[in-house]
Amino acid sequence: MNELILVVDDEPKTVKLAQDYLEQGGFRVLSTNNGSTALEMTRREKPNLVVLDLGLPEMDRLDVCRAIRRDSEVPIIMLTARAEETDRLVGLELGADDYITKPFSPKELVARVRAVFRRVQGNVQQHGVLRAGDLEINMAGHTVARSGEAVNLTPIEFTVLATLASRPGQTFTRAQLLDRLHSVDYDGFDRSVDSHIKNLRRKLEPTPAEPRYVLTVFGVGYKLSDEVQHAR
Repeated sequence: MNELILVVDDEPKTVKLAQDYLEQGGFRVLSTNNGSTALEMTRREKPNLVVLDLGLPEMDRLDVCRAIRRDSEVPIIMLTARAEETDRLVGLELGADDYITKPFSPKELVARVRAVFRRVQGNVQQHGVLRAGDLEINMAGHTVARSGEAVNLTPIEFTVLATLASRPGQTFTRAQLLDRLHSVDYDGFDRSVDSHIKNLRRKLEPTPAEPRYVLTVFGVGYKLSDEVQHAR
């Protein structure tokens, strides 16, 4: 294990605590206390994961996440003192992979980081290529294309899609999807799944408001259309 993690937080004590525990966990760590430098370091150093505080002083609390997502699919874990569900949902809709509310246990942070890396490195074990209409899902390669054009999904978005694609036509409850996404104790909530589904539809569906592939089963959860078939 030699992954590089960028910690972005304006509180020196938080940075020191996170860095100490992450380094003890076998990770390399870089840190900064402002958003502009974080963007520069993300482009230059290409970290494997970003731990991002939402309370940065000189930029809007979500601008850094939005800017990172424009250029990179690097996993992002957000830290925030805000406990409101709306803050979590906005962060997740911008492409964050996980969310931890301050004050947090540094051991929990390390566990969350490891869980994200497990998802990135192939926690979902299905293989083969699935096709439906103009959509192609390469389960082994962890890639998705629509009409031959690559679709960039975050690791957590691909895990949601791969879970649904493992059994086209079968409905997965929000609880089942949360369980698949988080193999450590997680204070997740049902609406976070809705945010990831919304992101998937925005990227995959010809008309996101009228989904063809990622379908809602009202009162139950979500499923992938059973027109999805293994490619020959």
